[in-house]
Amino acid sequence: MEDAKGIDDALSDQAIEWVVRIHSGHATQADREAFANWRCENPLNEAAAREAETIWQGIGVAGKEVRGTERRNTRAKVTRRAFIGAASVGLIGSGLVETGFLRLNFLTDYVTGIGERKTIVLADGSTVLMNARSALSARFDANRRQISLFEGQATFTVAHDRARPFLVTAASGQTKAVGTVFDIDMRPDEVAVTVLEGSVSVATEATSDGPMPINVNQRVRYSDDGVILATEEVDADIETAWRRGKLVFNGRRLAEVIAEVERYRRGKIVLMGSSLQQLPVTGVFDMADSESVLTTIRQTLPVRITELPLVTIIRPA
Repeated sequence: MEDAKGIDDALSDQAIEWVVRIHSGHATQADREAFANWRCENPLNEAAAREAETIWQGIGVAGKEVRGTERRNTRAKVTRRAFIGAASVGLIGSGLVETGFLRLNFLTDYVTGIGERKTIVLADGSTVLMNARSALSARFDANRRQISLFEGQATFTVAHDRARPFLVTAASGQTKAVGTVFDIDMRPDEVAVTVLEGSVSVATEATSDGPMPINVNQRVRYSDDGVILATEEVDADIETAWRRGKLVFNGRRLAEVIAEVERYRRGKIVLMGSSLQQLPVTGVFDMADSESVLTTIRQTLPVRITELPLVTIIRPA
């Protein structure tokens, strides 16, 4: 993607107006040709068009959600706020931004919403503290205790039962425990397993060496397809500060921080450009004040932030 540093709000408005028109369901061949010509006039036009299309895709816009708005505002200029407002018609009605997470409400046993934490007690006496925007299911029988974590993060305090191992599947990996305390965090493109008490073993579909033992104050990270990324010594209490209502980042990638913040606030945060994903973020924040994270990002990183209804856009400065 072209460098977006030279894209001002006026040019962004133009690009968004074009994207709304093209995806409205009423665009003519002449409209499409004019848009193509506009994109070719200037590299910044092309960059602005790509940015607008990325935002459009990132907030899950369907053409039908905008067409009704266009019929009611046939002659109105489509600004950035109108663009987001039209895109949000279906999202507000559902109460959730991602339709995938909405489906999890019906397909899983336990779900937490935005900003919600919940402690559940399982049939064997084990407890699970679920972080916000998390979903899991539990299946127990005479031989095993099986948990499937589909989304989010949870800390498991496992009741001792040597006859029935406690198994948690997350993405393409499985964590096995008997009686211990451990945390699983499903991050963008990876899963992190951190042990607070005792030990666990972690096996993934991509490893052939057998289960990997993980002890207290250790963490293993594996990719969504099961590749072991790292085994690290950590302060497990700090790594799981969310249990006490705190967010602690020590050089965490911006992409991961954004995914974390989205658990506690409504709307979508869109990073414009892959170069932003690796920027480090450091700080201690109150989960009840997720906006303070964005304030720190704005003040300490080379970015500019545009906040709109249900969507926050972070661009290179």
